Amino acid sequence: MRPKRRLVIAIDGPAGSGKSTTAKLVARRLGYTYLDTGAMYRALAWKARQEGVCWKDEKRLAALAKRLAIRFSGKEGTQRVRVGRTEVTQKIRTPEMDQGSSIVSIHPKVRGELVAIQQRLGRRGGVVVEGRDTTSVVFPKADLKVFLTAGLKERARRRQKERGGPSVSWHERDLKLRDRRDTKRKTSPLNKVPDAVEIDTSRLTIHEQVQRILLEASRRA
Repeated sequence: MRPKRRLVIAIDGPAGSGKSTTAKLVARRLGYTYLDTGAMYRALAWKARQEGVCWKDEKRLAALAKRLAIRFSGKEGTQRVRVGRTEVTQKIRTPEMDQGSSIVSIHPKVRGELVAIQQRLGRRGGVVVEGRDTTSVVFPKADLKVFLTAGLKERARRRQKERGGPSVSWHERDLKLRDRRDTKRKTSPLNKVPDAVEIDTSRLTIHEQVQRILLEASRRA
């Protein structure tokens, strides 16, 4: 199923829909680079906390984004994230950074800085990129656009299993807040573009999700 030419595969969808795990596995199967755009916003939120920059201060956040020294590295399917010399892979995967990334991402100037970085990283193809505006803004001409979705309760159940937390209902409330913020923001809101392939992952295994995307990629070779 491996496509003959190096594609840009863009995957969007709400939190808990399976984007990250699926994108990593698709990239591994194809020998592509995995680009986690959400990790960039999380890293920026983390760095802002370290430097005492308010998540609502667009001007200072944009300046921080411009000089954000973020690096991705991967070994045996595990992606590590560094900001400067600091390993932040686990530090940016917390409920606080969930909300922080959602807040900093609403700022147009911040998005402009990070989107420019993302586009440079993917301009030669051979990438699987996932986030919330990758099909609409970052790579509007991607060879394959995918929109992953799942029911709220299923997404909350996955989050609780992955990260723990007080209860599934707590994660439901948290995801509702994130969904509202992501879909209602003025700049680059989360939405399904007309030419994206929609895949409801509620009843699919990760293997089935990956196979669906690999099949679609082979059709665009």
